[in-house]
Amino acid sequence: MAASLALDTKLKLPSGYEIPQLGFGVWQTPADDAERCVNESLKVGYRHVDSAAAYGNEAGCGKSIRETGGVPREQIYFTSKVPRSSINYEGAKAQVDKTLAQTGLEYIDLMLLHCPYGGSANRKGAWKALVEAVEAGKVRSIGVSNYGVHHLDELETHIAELEAERGGKGKGGVLSVGQWEIHPWCARRDIAEWCEKRGVAVEAYSPLVRGERWGEPVLKKLADKYGKSEAQVLLRWSLQRGYVPLPKSVTESRIKQNAELYDFALTPEEVDELETTEYKPVCWDPVVSKLED
Repeated sequence: MAASLALDTKLKLPSGYEIPQLGFGVWQTPADDAERCVNESLKVGYRHVDSAAAYGNEAGCGKSIRETGGVPREQIYFTSKVPRSSINYEGAKAQVDKTLAQTGLEYIDLMLLHCPYGGSANRKGAWKALVEAVEAGKVRSIGVSNYGVHHLDELETHIAELEAERGGKGKGGVLSVGQWEIHPWCARRDIAEWCEKRGVAVEAYSPLVRGERWGEPVLKKLADKYGKSEAQVLLRWSLQRGYVPLPKSVTESRIKQNAELYDFALTPEEVDELETTEYKPVCWDPVVSKLED
């Protein structure tokens, strides 16, 4: 797999659609700068933009996607997320329409539930709203973010219940993507294995660990060996694990550098060596929340 990776590599999703394996994240990108940053990413060759209602920058992302010269809409993959406050049926249903209005796009490629908060009934209701959005042609693929294995198991139960309630196979929706903070110091192997068994794509946010691990011995050794930045090594690790990394930057040179990942490859042993058994997330961690939270 490593040898065949390229900037235009895509993964096939359970929904039947394809997702570009390298994404461009816009968390904390100011609303008035999102359009420029997305423009820069598209110019470099990214074709996947990861936003969220909570980021407050969907409009700038949408404007870039609609107006960027030379890149057809169907070649750009756009993701947004239902915020914590809307994890319920009515909230999620309304958020899909809000995101379409904010972005000016005719459809959303991927809509995720941003976190598992709200309790079981509200999680089921929010998922049902996303299923209906797919059926209405507003959204193409759906998924979740920050779900623990216990939340994922519950979602499978909800999907089965919705199939029974709504008329049969497929009527409960198809889980295509899950997004988590994943890097060598928070590898989440239990979640990755759950997804792998079901063909669910795994997206990795904060793949650069917010720069908090620069200088780690194994990371530095590999960067020196390949003449690459430590950021590039971490992104290559994520790609070779089969994940969809979502690096973010507002700096033109770094946006470009974070896509220059295809002229070297880590050995399988180096991929394993870089991964640790530490559990040190650097962001919020709803994964560990209880089902009743």
